[in-house]
Amino acid sequence: MAGSSHGHTPAAWTGVIIAFIGFCVAGAFMVMAQPLGFWAGMVIVALGGVVGAIMRAMGLGQPKESHGVAHASAATREPASAES
Repeated sequence: MAGSSHGHTPAAWTGVIIAFIGFCVAGAFMVMAQPLGFWAGMVIVALGGVVGAIMRAMGLGQPKESHGVAHASAATREPASAES
């Protein structure tokens, strides 16, 4: 995963932060036995996914070309000792 920069974009960070806040809201209201607040938190979780998708569509996510192609040239090269 480290080589693919998976999730290292403003769209990913924003979507996850909003979803995490929704998770915390839903958890707090679940403990307080308030179903309306729980469902409001679940709406916030879903909103995190929508915001992340919109930001990706705006160009703030990982480009489609870079998925799995990041180190293709390095994988086809021979080791340095074999080149000489």
